Amino acid sequence: MSVTVLGSGVDKLLHRNLFSIQPVYAQRITPGDVWQLVYQQLPDLPRENKYISKENGKVAENNTLANRLIRYHVYTKGRASIYRLDWKLTLADYLGANEIMYDTTYPGNDSLRKNPIDGDKAAIARLTRSQRDALVQVLVNIFNPASQNTQSPNPNTTPIPSTSTTPQSPQRGGAELLR
Repeated sequence: MSVTVLGSGVDKLLHRNLFSIQPVYAQRITPGDVWQLVYQQLPDLPRENKYISKENGKVAENNTLANRLIRYHVYTKGRASIYRLDWKLTLADYLGANEIMYDTTYPGNDSLRKNPIDGDKAAIARLTRSQRDALVQVLVNIFNPASQNTQSPNPNTTPIPSTSTTPQSPQRGGAELLR
């Protein structure tokens, strides 16, 4: 694939940029691996991992609340994993304030002897608002490391209004800048 723009010399630059695009992140994080990072950063988050596996009859220790929350969010609901709002919608599902969660499609229903949906809803409901906010932030930071580098606006700063009450005349020559 080549793009040619005649007469401007941009074709060489554009051709070079199209074929030398580098990936932003060297490693992609898969939803299956994220739950461990969540517990590293939030060790007090309930694990809810005492459920028995249908397959081998043993406790499924890796089938945790964070694991099921992430799988529900990404696979069951198909929500983006890089936006705070989407994670808040998922938590609202658990709190009964958004969409209905169905037992039959909940992660763990097919692999655990007892469906963990009720225990998971109760565990999320026991979290304080600040704990839920911290969970959302950790998830966004893990799935979108670039979000940690962006500065959020300081809510305590307000723009200083102009003290001049005299209307200002428009500057001349502004249309010339559009050429």
